[in-house]
Amino acid sequence: MSNIGKRIRIERFFDRKSKKTIIIPMDHGLTMGTIKGLENLVDMIDKVARGGANAVLEHSGMVGAGHRQFGKDIGLIIHLSGATNLTPDPNKKVLVCSVERALKMGADGVSIHINIGADEEPEMLQDAHTVIEASREWGVPLLAMMYPRGKKITDENAPDAVNIAVRVGAELGADIVKTNYTGDIDSFKYIVKGVNIPVIIAGGPKMDTIPELFQVAYDSIQAGGAGVAFGRNVFQSENPTKVVEGLSKIVHKNYTVEEALKEY
Repeated sequence: MSNIGKRIRIERFFDRKSKKTIIIPMDHGLTMGTIKGLENLVDMIDKVARGGANAVLEHSGMVGAGHRQFGKDIGLIIHLSGATNLTPDPNKKVLVCSVERALKMGADGVSIHINIGADEEPEMLQDAHTVIEASREWGVPLLAMMYPRGKKITDENAPDAVNIAVRVGAELGADIVKTNYTGDIDSFKYIVKGVNIPVIIAGGPKMDTIPELFQVAYDSIQAGGAGVAFGRNVFQSENPTKVVEGLSKIVHKNYTVEEALKEY
């Protein structure tokens, strides 16, 4: 029965036709406090929902302040781990919510953050085990944010490092992996083919231009990626609704970058 529940819930944030997703992470407040674009979650969630986003991702304490209050409905992923940027080691993520609590709050899925290569990687892997077992028990899809970050990591987008991070997520039993884009189609295609679960890309720091953002999304889809999870590049843009509309054309409708920009 848990497998049925997981299939039903994952359909709420994966497009049934394209089998891909556009997720807008809005969990930044725990790390950085109130930042541009997230001053009013109710308003911003409605903007990205109207643009065609499949889900938003946020911490449990903010769900009541900005989800499904008005406008178009949208999938909800509750993030279970975090750390502030004031701590001595922001790479050390700890659990701040449980699968059970997320379910009680109406989550369609949950997510955790693991930094592969960090000093505290073993502890984060143990936390992942706890969450994965609970998500299996309750039939909740788990998105694992898998990033190569640590003293040995000189380039967080390096294919060799991203390859390990993605594979670890799959080996642990995550249902979806979110990671950094490697920068070229061939290397990312190799990584995606090596696992049997959807791989989506993070947006990272805000990019300089919309064409650059659309190009990264397009290239990842051509490589076999299952979608994007763009936060600041969406909610800090001049028109979040239009940006999501453009991404939706690329991710779900196979538009080229040029075709998407013409309608942007």
